[in-house]
Amino acid sequence: KVKNTSGFGVTFFDAIHAIFYCARRSKAVLLGLMKELKTIIDDIKAGRISPIYALMGEEPYYIDRLTEFIEENILTPDEKGFNFTVMYGPDSSVEEIELTCKRYPMMAERQVVIVREAQQLKQIDNLAVYAAKPTPSTVLVLAHKYKSIDKRKVLYKTIKETGVVFESKSPSDREIPDFIERTATLHGFKMDAKAIKFMFECMGNNLSRIAKEIEKFDMALPKGASITIKDIEEQVGMNKDFTIFEFVRALGAKDATKAYKIGQYFVKSKEHSIHSTLPLVANHFTRVLAYHGLKDKSKGAVASSLGIPPFAVDEIASSAQHYPMKTVSKIVGGLRQIDLKGKGVDASLDFEELLKELYILTLN
Repeated sequence: KVKNTSGFGVTFFDAIHAIFYCARRSKAVLLGLMKELKTIIDDIKAGRISPIYALMGEEPYYIDRLTEFIEENILTPDEKGFNFTVMYGPDSSVEEIELTCKRYPMMAERQVVIVREAQQLKQIDNLAVYAAKPTPSTVLVLAHKYKSIDKRKVLYKTIKETGVVFESKSPSDREIPDFIERTATLHGFKMDAKAIKFMFECMGNNLSRIAKEIEKFDMALPKGASITIKDIEEQVGMNKDFTIFEFVRALGAKDATKAYKIGQYFVKSKEHSIHSTLPLVANHFTRVLAYHGLKDKSKGAVASSLGIPPFAVDEIASSAQHYPMKTVSKIVGGLRQIDLKGKGVDASLDFEELLKELYILTLN
C-alpha cells in the first residue's frame, strides 16, 4: 500500500489533475506528459511500483515533481529512517549505487534510492547490468535532468524492459499561457490575459520558475485574489518595460530608440547576458522567416505552425512587414556569428559590444 505523506497544501495529485485538464485543451507536448504522469502516479497509488524509474529529459520541472512524489508517497516517515537514501551523480559511482540498491530494507517492504543529477554520473551506462536484474525490494530513481539517457545504449533499452522511463520534453511556447493560468487557479488565484502574457514574457517557458513564483503569492495575496501585472512586477522584481521580450519586440518593430534604451538597462543592471538575450532574438527572427514561407497566414494557422501563443502572432506578422524574407535570412545568419563571438570564437567582446553588433545587424 502506498503511503501519502505529503504535507503540501497543493499536492502533486492536484497539480496533475489541474494541468492534465489544461493539457487536454492545449494538446501537443503537455498532453503527452500529463498522460504519462497520470499513468505512473495511478500505478504507484495502486501499489504497482517499479524497481527502477528513469526520469529524464530537457524539462526539469516534471522530473523534480515526480521525484518528490515518489519520495513522499512510497515510504512512511518511520520507514524512511533506515530505507531512504539520496545520492548525487557527481559524487557517486555506479558501484556505490549498485551496492546501495542491493541492500535489503529494514522493517519495511521497500527501500527508496534516489540519484539526483544522474546526468553527471560517470559511466552511467554500466548501470545496465543492475537494471537487467534489479532488486525487487528497492525503488531506484534516476533523476537525469536537462537531457535524455542515450536511447541507443543498453541502459535505456534495459530500463524500458524492467522499469519505467519518463521523458520530460520541453513544451512549446504556445502551451505556456495555459500552464500559467491553471497553476494560478490551482493556488486559488485568478489571472487575466494581460497578466498571463506578462508572466510569460518575464519567465519564458521555465516551468519551474513559473510555478515557484506563483507559489510565492500564497503568502502575499488572499485566496481568490487576481494576480495583476503590478503584483508580478513587485513579486518577481521585473519591470514590464525592460524585459527581454520588450527588447525583442523593439527589434522586431525596428524601434531603435526603445531597443537601445532597454539594451543599456541590460548592461547597467547586469541582469542579462548575450547568452540569455540572443536565443530569444534568434527565435523571433527564425519565426519571422518561417512566417514568410507560410501559405496560410491566419492567426490560428500561424500559431499552430510556429508553436506560439495566438497573442504573439500579430508581433510576428508586424515584424514580417519590417523585414522582407531576404533580410531576415541575412539576420539569422548574422546572429550565428554574434553567438560565436559571444562564446569567444575569433573574438573577445563584452555584452555591450555584442549588443552594438546586434543593433547594426537588425536595425540598419
